[in-house]
Amino acid sequence: FALDLSLDGMLVATRERVLTGEELLVSFRAPRGTTWIDAQARVARVIHGRRPSDAGRCLGISFVDLEGASQRALRQALRGLPLAEPGRSGPAYRAA
Repeated sequence: FALDLSLDGMLVATRERVLTGEELLVSFRAPRGTTWIDAQARVARVIHGRRPSDAGRCLGISFVDLEGASQRALRQALRGLPLAEPGRSGPAYRAA
């Protein structure tokens, strides 16, 4: 289940145990459309769901190869959609 989507990647809710750096092939339908998009991706972050602000276990996936028609279709589908709210209010530390 995709929680957030951009031209660079997506945040996906999952029950699977996947490691950071693992390569994936993702297939998803563009928002508000019927176009299916296939892309090579890499797990950039694993969220374990321990923080109150976490939406459960999630994967931050970075697209490695999203070009041509797929990129154009996704750009068009995302146009006009609202930006996602940040998951956290800021860093947990204060810079000196």
